[in-house]
Amino acid sequence: MNGGKPERRLPRKATAQSLRNAALFYLQRYATSAENLRRILMRRVERAALVHGSDILEGIEFVNEIIIQYRETGLLDDLIYTKAQTQSLRRHGHSLRMIRARLQTKGVSREDIALALTELNLPVTNADLSAAIIIARRRRLGPWRLSERAGRRMRDLAILARRGFSYVISKQVIDAESTEHLEELLRIENSTE
Repeated sequence: MNGGKPERRLPRKATAQSLRNAALFYLQRYATSAENLRRILMRRVERAALVHGSDILEGIEFVNEIIIQYRETGLLDDLIYTKAQTQSLRRHGHSLRMIRARLQTKGVSREDIALALTELNLPVTNADLSAAIIIARRRRLGPWRLSERAGRRMRDLAILARRGFSYVISKQVIDAESTEHLEELLRIENSTE
């Protein structure tokens, strides 16, 4: 202990085995795309190169070999990851625009994202409307707001806009007359899946 703070451990030298161990440990805890795992392992390689003076090019080769091996064995499958993330994010009320953006930041290809979204088999407006209703219910926006509904309208619209919903969909949800009407739309949407 150094002045009440724990000592920071130096990163290990980036050997093929240490990178494999790090990758497996990460994959045991998190689902991820191949590109995201590559980024994580490369940060480890770069830190180790700074501390130990190891060769970054050698580390890049190790990382590439690990990614190829894990793809071949099925430990990494971007399409399966993308489908699972798409369904999870949709259930949590994210717009299709937000889902695309989040998956792109994880390094998923546009083709895999498009394929996963088409498997949802929903028209874009219905999927976004359904997700916006879920968010509004969860956050008590629009008709779920018990007081000051008119005074908070712009804030409620802004919350949905930040989540990636269009103005038309946000307005439809926030300005709905009753929660029953929105719940019925959600029931209809869920029955068609």
